[in-house]
Parts: sequence; C-alpha cells; structure tokens
Amino acid sequence: MFAVLKTGGKQYRVKSGDVLRVEKLAAAAGDTVQFNDILMLGGDTPTVGSPMITGAAVQATVIDQIKGEKLIHYVKRRRKHSSQRKKGHRQKLTLVRITDILADGADKTGVMAAIGSGSAPTEAAPAPKAAAKPKAAKAEKPADAAAGDDLKQLSGVGPALEKKLHEAGVTTFAQIAAWGEDDIAAFDEKLNFKGRIEREGWVEQAKTLAQG
Repeated sequence: MFAVLKTGGKQYRVKSGDVLRVEKLAAAAGDTVQFNDILMLGGDTPTVGSPMITGAAVQATVIDQIKGEKLIHYVKRRRKHSSQRKKGHRQKLTLVRITDILADGADKTGVMAAIGSGSAPTEAAPAPKAAAKPKAAKAEKPADAAAGDDLKQLSGVGPALEKKLHEAGVTTFAQIAAWGEDDIAAFDEKLNFKGRIEREGWVEQAKTLAQG
C-alpha cells in the first residue's frame, strides 16, 4: 500500500519504511508525527481524494533535522550599471521514516500533526492583551524658582544652566555655599562642568549672595 501526501507545498509518494526529506517540521528527533493531507491511497482499491481523503493519514518518525545541498544564486546585470550579486542558500529539512499508512481514523490517533516550523496554528488562541503601563508619575519639580534664589546672579549661569541646577535640586545660594570638595566634584561630573565651578568661584559668590 502506498500514499501520496502533501507537505511543504510538495507532493510525495510514500510507503511504509521509506525515508523522506521534507520541508522543516516543528518536531525533534525521535518524535512521531502525522501527515494529514493525503491526496491518494494506492493498493487493491485505490482511493483519490477531492482534493484530500478524509480520515486518512501517514505517520512517520523524525530521524533528524538537516540542511540540503548548498545552492548558489548568481545575478549579473550588464550594460548600464554592470552590477553582480552572489549568494548561497541551504534549505532546512527534516529527515523522517514512514512507519504507518492509515486509511481512516486519523483524527483519533492523538499523534502530533506534522506542521512546518514556520506555520502558525490554524486556530491560534488570541494573544493576551498587554497590561496597560501605568503612567509614570511626573517627577516633582524642585522648589519653584519663585521660592528659591535667582541663580543667574552667579558668574556664568544663564537660564539654561539655572534650569539644570533646579532639575538637580539646587535652588538656593545657601545650598551652593555649603558645597564641599566632594559636592563640587559630583556636580562637575553630573553637569559636565569640568572644573568650571571652582574657576567661576560659585561657592564664594554663593556665600556672599546668601548673606544678602
């Protein structure tokens, strides 16, 4: 008895014991798979499907996942641009051994269907909706400029630099006047000042301005 099955867009005539190379299946070596698209059953009473035979199937054991021969695709365009392109390809295949041909009862075997590795299930469950991301709470702004000091009085501080200082939590002259060496180094790094704080003498200026 033989069968003509369809998988990966190709048709194969098989009988029990045949070893077959088919388009890659979503299965591991040692798994048993079942081809359910059967076009014809041969034997004493041949049966031809229209287009498939309901209830018929071919079962096989997966031997290995392999690659086919390397194919070279070469394209050369003459005349105007004279371009050329060369690329190789090795098709991924699955090696299977046919174990059984069923004339009916395929839906009751419980054997995993032979599905291509790139195929999506016919009745895929709807993907769960992603939980709505909670809106990030707006960072509380440091003390409002109206409640702090006018930092633009410091040498070299303009509106843009004052805004950066506010975002870093610095709003008063008293805060800058209290800076030590570690604080100065930290703000040099944070604001990318590269020694500007000491060159401009912010700490001394802030002490004077804080006293009124």
